[in-house]
Amino acid sequence: MDVVRSRAELRRALDGRRRPLGLVPTMGWLHAGHRSLIAQAHDECGAVAVSIFVNPRQFDDPADLARYPRGEATDLRLCADAGADLVWLPSVDDVYPAGFDTSVTVERLTLPLEGAARPGHFAGVTTVVAVLFGIVRPDRAYFGEKDGQQLRVIERMARDLGMTEVVRCPTVREPDGLALSSRNVHLAADDRAAAPVLHRALLAGRAAWKAGERDASAIRDRVAAVLATERRVAVEYVSCADDVTLVELERIEGPAMLSLAARFGPTRLIDNVRLG
Repeated sequence: MDVVRSRAELRRALDGRRRPLGLVPTMGWLHAGHRSLIAQAHDECGAVAVSIFVNPRQFDDPADLARYPRGEATDLRLCADAGADLVWLPSVDDVYPAGFDTSVTVERLTLPLEGAARPGHFAGVTTVVAVLFGIVRPDRAYFGEKDGQQLRVIERMARDLGMTEVVRCPTVREPDGLALSSRNVHLAADDRAAAPVLHRALLAGRAAWKAGERDASAIRDRVAAVLATERRVAVEYVSCADDVTLVELERIEGPAMLSLAARFGPTRLIDNVRLG
């Protein structure tokens, strides 16, 4: 596995790689969810590149950026074990050279949910992913469904701008249902024990939908009722939105995304399940 840090090294390392080329963009502190993305790309592509870059432009709180966990040596071992052929670890200056003055923005999809809770977040996400796509030029890019809105935003950007094929990959969970996230490391022991309530709440909403409930407000209320059983959770939002437009629904008449955001102490977690 090649490990490179500059754009020039990356170009040389990519030269002559087998196609199709798969890209797995990450911010590091890799876990089994990232391993599954790399492994799927390895199975479906001629070569796999992984980027590890903690993107400052998608953090609205400098303290949150400073707290984001990092572990290069462990990350590289996971990449090698999962079948990556190349890992790119650029610096901030390499991704955003001096004078960088461009922002890539997806409009309507970024307004609700995480976009409302974290202004400017998605402009940072789409800009850095556009840079990665432009430099690496992958045939396919692999993203997990855990970040449901982000996945839909990146799909829209890639489709609108003719960039690359975006491949959806299933959320990987702990045995108790908690979605794997690099932020889970910040959970205190009591909060970690309580955090699976997020998935239980989403499953309760999905169970109501499977039983025939189509009133979106009733589905949201079912999720909220389960969340209310756990005193350690501070709920930010519960959403039942159209799976394509992310507009909040009154009635569920097609595919929908049931999602939520909540805090356990200072740690903010998100999760979602798809209805239909």
